[in-house]
Amino acid sequence: MTQPAPAPLILRGQRFDAARPAVMGIVNRTPDSFYAPARHVDVDSAVARAAAMVEEGVNIVDVGGVRAGQEGDWVDEATEIDRVRPVLLALREALPGLLTSLDTWRAEVADACSGLVDLVNDTWQGADPDLLGVAARQGVGYVVSHTGGLPPRTDPVGIDYGPDGAVVEDVLRVLGGGAARAEAAGLPRERILIDPTLDFGKTTLNSLALVAQTGRVVALGYPVLQAISRKDFVGETLDLPADERLEGSLAATAVAAWQGATVFRAHDVRATRRVLDMVASIRGDRPPARSDRGR
Repeated sequence: MTQPAPAPLILRGQRFDAARPAVMGIVNRTPDSFYAPARHVDVDSAVARAAAMVEEGVNIVDVGGVRAGQEGDWVDEATEIDRVRPVLLALREALPGLLTSLDTWRAEVADACSGLVDLVNDTWQGADPDLLGVAARQGVGYVVSHTGGLPPRTDPVGIDYGPDGAVVEDVLRVLGGGAARAEAAGLPRERILIDPTLDFGKTTLNSLALVAQTGRVVALGYPVLQAISRKDFVGETLDLPADERLEGSLAATAVAAWQGATVFRAHDVRATRRVLDMVASIRGDRPPARSDRGR
């Protein structure tokens, strides 16, 4: 079956496309992140993990300072900046060629990290309307997300988009509109990532449907980010805790990659890198590293 050709993502001169999908590794400066191995309480630990991820095949490192869900204490802007800015600064110094992403919904935090990031990962569907403008002024990439209109750090309860398939239509509408606003703000298409944002404002059935329909998101004509790794929809589908969700995450990754998603946010960089390369080779977009057998 012919799949839509994914639009490329270009950040700081680096291009990611069907032949070279990107792995976005996760570094959380939060003491309460849902997946403990991604927590880094100090800058040295965060930089060491980023360096290890480079060896494992990472392309972008996403740094966050606030837990996504409502559990845990509220984190104000000053605390979030104190958590993420020193890490981003240290990464620029230690690994200057590494692309960095800031996982935030706050314009003030992105503004404080000016010059230290290549991508602003707006995780809450434009909750802060000034964040897009900050990304545009900085000349970096921007992630358009879909969270069903929920405010930041809200866990989904009583979610109902309507009949079968309605969630996909809502995601396409919101992402298409958000991408158009990003273009109007001055961002070129190759720096606009669109993210269905699995789990956020969604049931497990919603997230499964969106993975299955990744190709329709790709068809909007922007590079697509899928953040699948160890999420609750994987856990609920297989009835597994976070530390046992690798295989389910990789299965969903392969499905989304085959349909043309360009960037995958992942805890398990090496495994994700291998899955993406294998899918790209099966699809015919990436040659094998070698082909000696039978010669």
